[in-house]
Amino acid sequence: MIATKKNLKKMGKRRGQGMTEYIIIVALIAIAAIGVITLFGNNIRKLFGASAEALAGNEDVKNTGQTATNQLQRKSLANFGANKAD
Repeated sequence: MIATKKNLKKMGKRRGQGMTEYIIIVALIAIAAIGVITLFGNNIRKLFGASAEALAGNEDVKNTGQTATNQLQRKSLANFGANKAD
């Protein structure tokens, strides 16, 4: 009976260790995704904009993105809270 209680405690520790490893992997994937979006975000946005126009039926679609009156500005920590239209 004592041996089974010890085995249960060991199994619990192993499960906790496995969960911790999964959390670390998920955190690393999230950091990598944030880095990729930071580097390629504008290009991806333009690509999806062109794809949306093509799906809407426009025949002469270029991958230049949509022009709007209030274009998005590149955000940094200095201007994060400001919503300034150029």
